[in-house]
Amino acid sequence: MYPSSAFPPPLISLNPESGEVDSGEFFEPNYFQLSTYLPIYVNAVYYPNWRIYDGKPPSSLSLGYVSHVFYAFAWVKEDGTVYLSDEYADEQIPVDGTYGCLNSFIQLKWQFPEMKILLSIGGGGEGSQNFACVARNALSVEKFVETTTDLAIKFRLDGFDVNWEHPETPQEAADYFCLLARLREQFPSPDYLLTTTMAGAQWALQNINLTFIHQYVDYINLMAFDFAGHWMRQSGHHAQLFTQQTNPYNQDACIISADSGVSYVMGQGVPAYKILLGIPVYGHAFPGTNGINQPYEGPGGTELEEMVIDYCHLPQGGPEMHDDALGAAYCVDWIDEGDGAAGFISYDSTKSVQCKARYAKQKGLGGLFYWDIGADALGERSLVAAGYTELHEF
Repeated sequence: MYPSSAFPPPLISLNPESGEVDSGEFFEPNYFQLSTYLPIYVNAVYYPNWRIYDGKPPSSLSLGYVSHVFYAFAWVKEDGTVYLSDEYADEQIPVDGTYGCLNSFIQLKWQFPEMKILLSIGGGGEGSQNFACVARNALSVEKFVETTTDLAIKFRLDGFDVNWEHPETPQEAADYFCLLARLREQFPSPDYLLTTTMAGAQWALQNINLTFIHQYVDYINLMAFDFAGHWMRQSGHHAQLFTQQTNPYNQDACIISADSGVSYVMGQGVPAYKILLGIPVYGHAFPGTNGINQPYEGPGGTELEEMVIDYCHLPQGGPEMHDDALGAAYCVDWIDEGDGAAGFISYDSTKSVQCKARYAKQKGLGGLFYWDIGADALGERSLVAAGYTELHEF
């Protein structure tokens, strides 16, 4: 174990017991203003390293509205070694006067000194495939801790986010808890932040002992999105705030929502201030449909395929519309019908994000997070800015 003196000095953070700011005032930033004070609510963003290939370097982002950056992703080898998933993007590509996007974010802390930089480990698919075998082996866990420590020192990180999607059995859930506990031992609070990201549906949370886990993390990032998509046979809202009262076509729509996820997690004993509500910065499209609860066969009418559209390219075809009862936004693209039209597109708008920010304040949540800032729009259509402004509107 490395001595605590080997780590960079701690920065100002939220009080882990009360969820309140230890010192400072909130400010109203613009895109290029120097950040001086820590916001009252968390307004965190994910930045996946592949966004650099889309022409979205860290310096191009609206970081004046951001309290925490989850840099995605580091991955895990079978022996427990944690490593950067794209070393070229992370620490070699020339960007923003330095080398690598991760170094760029660290450099930008000179401009935004209260902004926290956490390295997110895992993610969907390949990113999480080795978690189970690592977490059940004590030697692999120690390698995991050793290599995260090396990364913390090298990049002067403020902490880590564990994004295991997701423990599927009670034993995996128990191993997950032990892994988080060991990380917390190595990265004590309040000097370092430790967060974990979870799906917002009860089916993915049922094996996890949230009562124990929340005691070892600063925040739980609740992914309140992907409730509907190409894997379903009906179109639907993928990030609805509230559940539908009745839906004979899709019973999940009457069960799964951001609110139901928050209620379940809080019901397991997690303090509200430790929950960050997830906002998608993208839409799920259902070609061939013009609303929810309609049969969906996918592009070409035979094989279901994923159709995801970055928020900065929305709305498409028609005007932006809202279902105020469910807290959801959508548009319908019938341009070039039958020739690549996206049909019904479910996503979050500035209006629905403002609604979710008000909900977060009413529930006493810690704030919001966004996947991902590279897909956001600029100016008055920015979701990150809309969430920040509404959270700090008193």
